[in-house]
Amino acid sequence: MPSFDVAHLHKQGQDMIIFPLDRSFGYKSDREQSEILAELEERANNAGLRGTAVAVWDGGGGRSAFRAPRPWHPFFSTFGLRDVLRNVNKQISW
Repeated sequence: MPSFDVAHLHKQGQDMIIFPLDRSFGYKSDREQSEILAELEERANNAGLRGTAVAVWDGGGGRSAFRAPRPWHPFFSTFGLRDVLRNVNKQISW
């Protein structure tokens, strides 16, 4: 049964479901990343979490990488993986 820790936050007027993911997520194609995030968002919404799914992972070299809606890029440019991990407040599983 898959299980994910998430940081479910309300920032800048938006509900965000932030998934700290393994570094390997960054090596997947854009299509694969989109499909994974769509499923994670659906599962999170079905578990009662409102919002849009975002992926954050270790991008190497001490930097975080993310996949989020373009309007949120300035926020995630300063809110990295360590911040996400400090804000984990939910867990979903199926």
